[in-house]
Amino acid sequence: MNSHELIVVTGMSGAGRSTVGNALEDLGWYVVDNLPPQMLAPISDLFSLAKTPLPKLAVVIDVRGREFFVELLDSLAQLRGRSINLRLVFLEATDTALVKRFESVRRPHPLQGDGTLLDGISAERQQLLAVRESADIVIDTSDLNIHQLSNVTSEHFSFDQTKKLRVIVESFGFKYGTPTDADLIADARFIPNPFWKEDLRPFTGEDKSVSDYVLEATGAREFINSYVDALKPVLRGYMTENKRYATIAIGCTGGKHRSVAVSREIANLLEQIPDISVTLKHRDLGRE
Repeated sequence: MNSHELIVVTGMSGAGRSTVGNALEDLGWYVVDNLPPQMLAPISDLFSLAKTPLPKLAVVIDVRGREFFVELLDSLAQLRGRSINLRLVFLEATDTALVKRFESVRRPHPLQGDGTLLDGISAERQQLLAVRESADIVIDTSDLNIHQLSNVTSEHFSFDQTKKLRVIVESFGFKYGTPTDADLIADARFIPNPFWKEDLRPFTGEDKSVSDYVLEATGAREFINSYVDALKPVLRGYMTENKRYATIAIGCTGGKHRSVAVSREIANLLEQIPDISVTLKHRDLGRE
């Protein structure tokens, strides 16, 4: 692994850029906040100009202006050709979450002008489509407070650095919406639902009785094994392309029974693949 690491944090206004920057600083990164994209290439020269070793640098960038995000994409393209381990982090949030945050601090959106908050958010979202598409990591902060977002940042950037790929396997409930930051989504709703078994309904996929019921269902093991086999060439391709993070989401109706049990089994199998670090998360467990 290259000794020089550069993280570029950007995304929607109000999505938590400053929180992520503070969390990275707590993790030992040298953080530069609110950097104009035009300064990205010059500041990366700190790696070679600093009198003391500076292995980890993070910059937080506001790309609300059209000329700014054009500059950002150009600068990132140039930096990817250098001997720097570069990762672009994009922070996302729903319109509802962003409106609530702006209203709570009684500030207008930087791009709303004479329009509404939603007008400003929509304009910014449209401008940032290309930047989001180029991101190595997308974090949806809609349901996260500042402490939870700090924890998520720590999870992303404190894992075993000897591993080439960090994989998050996340269960979720379709009734609460699909994860916007997932790279791959699978549907476990073909498995009979333990919810309709009165003796299993109070428990979750983390309980052995529910897990056994789910995994012993017709087609469940076949699906899990086939899905993991299908994932292997995808994950190898991610590593070849120097993609260091992937989120695999497994959904059922409520995110309590089937997706939890299936996600755990998939995570256990993926952990056996060399060069991969696996984290298991249950997004909606406890919401019912």
